[in-house]
Formats: sequence, structure tokens, C-alpha cells
Amino acid sequence: MALVEAMPHDHVMTNPAAFRDRTNWMDGYYELAIEIGSTDDDRVDELLRALWAAAEVQGCFGYRDREPEEQDPVPCTVGSLSEFRNLYGRVRLPTGELVVCGCVAIRGGDDGSDWLDFYVPLGALDHAGVVYETGGSFYRSGVLDDWLAAVGTRAFDGASFALGVVGYEVSGCADAATLAGELPSVRGIGYLVPRGGVLRYGAANE
Repeated sequence: MALVEAMPHDHVMTNPAAFRDRTNWMDGYYELAIEIGSTDDDRVDELLRALWAAAEVQGCFGYRDREPEEQDPVPCTVGSLSEFRNLYGRVRLPTGELVVCGCVAIRGGDDGSDWLDFYVPLGALDHAGVVYETGGSFYRSGVLDDWLAAVGTRAFDGASFALGVVGYEVSGCADAATLAGELPSVRGIGYLVPRGGVLRYGAANE
């Protein structure tokens, strides 16, 4: 396991908050993935707004190939998610850096549960100089884990959900029905598990 810290390439400083810089969107996503526990549009809407507010996302936009100043903002709604598939903004990391971020809904259909994934791409995290552990195919940052867990906790206060998972490309890694309100004792990712209306956070521990 190694510690990785990004360094500017060829002394060119890259802005991690720039939408147009394609390298900001590369190398996968660090996520707070939320299983909503419903397929109702109103629940998705409610949680999306709660999540945006909890993370203090700046702006809400439908295109990542133009800067926020070059496009009109869109409503932070499930309708916008349906139209654009992803919604984009900027968020300030606990390290103080402003970076690009996004959100996508994964609709489960009549028999399933919808998911809402809030993410920051690794490319932007690299450009922001965020330090993380890497080993094989995974990345981990305790600072990002704790921050995203706090975002999920604040969102839960405004709009309850069935399960949250935190880490590198974690969407679908677990489900509320299988966990049945219990935190796994060995955790390769972070878990936000509600039980009796109270949300508990179990940080990654392996």
C-alpha cells in the first residue's frame, strides 16, 4: 500500500474546479452512494436537494464541457437528472480546495431501489493535491471518507435513506436488505447504516 500525492505536471498548474479540463474527470470517482429505499420521484427529488445542500455544492449544471459561467444553471431536481443524466457543480473539500463534482441517479425500476451517487473525480482530487492510499485497484482517503460521511449524515437529517456507502466507486457494493440494519464488522469501504431512525457510520477498517 502506498501513499500517493499528485504533483503538477511540467510545472503547469491545473485548476481542479475547471469543467472544461477533461483530465479533471479522469480515473474514476470517489463517491457517496446512497440507496434511497424507494423508486418514487418525490423521494429522489427530496434527497437530491438535501444532498446538494449538505455538501454545499456551488451551482447546478447540465454540461461538463463548458464552464459554469458559459451555461445557464438548471433546477436541482429529478427532472434535470432525467434530462441530463448527470448534474455538475463545484464543491469545497475539507482541505480547502474547490473541485468539480457531480451526481447521477441509478433508477432500479419497480422492484428495486433507486440510488443517488454524489462523486468527485480522482483527476480533480489529484490536481487538488489530495493524498490517498492506493493498493491494486482501490484508493482510500480517510479525510474524504469522513467528509462524505458527514455530508451523508447531514443529508439524512433532511431526507432519510436506506443505506449510504463511501469510497472509490462503491455504488452497488452493498444493499440495505442484505445488511438488515447491521454494520459489517470488517469494512473495506465506509457504511452509513440507519437503524431505528438513527444513522450510524462505520469507517473502512481493513
